[in-house]
Amino acid sequence: MVPTCASFAQFLIVGLHGMWNHYSRIGPDTPRVAFVLPAWNEADVLGPSIDALMSIDYPPGSWRLYIVDDASTDYTPEVMNAKVAQYPGSVFYLRRERGGEGKAHTLNHGLQVILAEDWAEAVMIMDADVLFEAMTLRRMVRHLADPEVGGVTAYVKEGSHPGRLLSRFIGFEYIAAQAAARRTQNVMGGLACMAGGAQLHSRANLIAIGGAIDTSTLAEDTYTTFQTQLVGHRVLIDPNAIVWAEEPDSLAAFWRQRLRWGRGNLQIMRAFSDIWFKPGRSALLGNWAFGILWFSITLMPLFMLAGSIGAIGLYHLWTPWALGAFYVASGVTLVAYLFQTMFSFGIDPTAARRSWFEGIAFPGLLSIGVMAIALLTPFIGLKLEKPDAWSWGSLAVHAILGWSAISIAAAWCVYRMDKAGAPNWLRNALLVLVGYGPMLCAIGVAAIVAEIRKSDLKWDKTIKTGRARIPTKERPPTYSIH
Repeated sequence: MVPTCASFAQFLIVGLHGMWNHYSRIGPDTPRVAFVLPAWNEADVLGPSIDALMSIDYPPGSWRLYIVDDASTDYTPEVMNAKVAQYPGSVFYLRRERGGEGKAHTLNHGLQVILAEDWAEAVMIMDADVLFEAMTLRRMVRHLADPEVGGVTAYVKEGSHPGRLLSRFIGFEYIAAQAAARRTQNVMGGLACMAGGAQLHSRANLIAIGGAIDTSTLAEDTYTTFQTQLVGHRVLIDPNAIVWAEEPDSLAAFWRQRLRWGRGNLQIMRAFSDIWFKPGRSALLGNWAFGILWFSITLMPLFMLAGSIGAIGLYHLWTPWALGAFYVASGVTLVAYLFQTMFSFGIDPTAARRSWFEGIAFPGLLSIGVMAIALLTPFIGLKLEKPDAWSWGSLAVHAILGWSAISIAAAWCVYRMDKAGAPNWLRNALLVLVGYGPMLCAIGVAAIVAEIRKSDLKWDKTIKTGRARIPTKERPPTYSIH
């Protein structure tokens, strides 16, 4: 219930973004911007990304692109030598001969070069596969006219072409998590994370946080976001500044990516343990609303497991109360799900047309069925009487009350099937039944286990193939599960 209510509250606040913002303090500034792009074996995507950047709407000579090669073993050097020759004075190639230390170390190599010179007034940290729309940079840098702003992030949209089931799930998730939730955080006065794929910093802010990216966690983008706010600078998202990124279509690759993110968030919790729920330490990060929001999302799997255990325990200890509790909890969840889904469709209709089915199926068709059972209980006169210990009725009741936990285990099984080479059609059908949300929670459990076991920290990057596109006109796909 806690994550559900916290998430629901976020969506209720989104509407205030039109009134509570700092847009009166922005201006049409065009500071000199240095893009820094870390790359390791990105030869397939670097060329298109660089070419797309060359068409952005920004004064010529006012921006540069620094590619930092983390000792790639593919043909990245050949691609980059060609691009440096094609765009002299605009594209710079920096190569680390000793690589494998991680994304943050690679970024720091570039930042050291950039900040050693006086040229750059702002720095854009991006990923190799990210494509910028023409006006995105202008829309981001205008916020730096406000001296209180130290960092700005863009709205990252899923741009894989052709879109498939998993990438469309991710596309819907990005509507809810960025276009909606980060608007709420703007209203609250800051952000939990500036997306690592499009993270703009003023030069003054980078110097204030030490001129380098933290290398102790797997969530260097979130760590930098927290640091920025702790030195007194504001961070925000411009939802009209859009970049497009390729996301994995393999559950195995998706699992590795999100496991890294999940572990990184747990490391952030530990690294900043002295500020949680302490407004005196940080007006934003230390306030109770932000803390509840952060912990409810980061620890959502634990809340779901606790909810299932509590529901089954109530069924055994106080059977007459269990039905009422089940009805209330499921009813609240259903209302929140419907409101957030419809709100997300409304806040970005073009993206929603591509992923409308995935938005509806986000919690899983089986979870929707469980919520429907709860909705129908008052009308069908269902009475929850304690059946015999081994009856089919008892098993059904336990399955329904414990579905939150069961769905996480089921999602893990779908992942293992995909990793074992199950056909895509079977994996996709099961993912629709079990749900993308439970899959995220299964990854969250794996992240907690990995942190408890203190598994190795490494830059386990997601392999990209150059499938991202900036669509000229988004159209709803002819739907199929493939």
